[in-house]
Amino acid sequence: MAYVDGFVLAVPNAGFEEYRKNAELGKTVWMEHGALSYVEAIADDVPDGEVTSFPMAVKKEEGETVVFSYATYKSREHRDEVMKKVMADPRLAESMENMPAYMKRMIYGGFRIFVEA
Repeated sequence: MAYVDGFVLAVPNAGFEEYRKNAELGKTVWMEHGALSYVEAIADDVPDGEVTSFPMAVKKEEGETVVFSYATYKSREHRDEVMKKVMADPRLAESMENMPAYMKRMIYGGFRIFVEA
């Protein structure tokens, strides 16, 4: 069964172009190491909630936007293999030093797909 890693984070609007460069590098690194797909998406129709929402989840502040990202894999085992290579890739380590996003407010997790089209 396929597997997905999902990420939601707040990115300062002023640093978005730098974040985009890091996202392009992320795409390259994940795909070179075997991910089936890699997506970075910027909030477009993401309302504030009364109880919870994407903006509330990442404690979005004025001057920030929400980014939703995910990568797909063949299985959890495949994800673990790819992530081991990704985390060891020196290109990614260098980009993380200058990440223009609030990584401490990022939410993430791995998910087994149970319905797919």
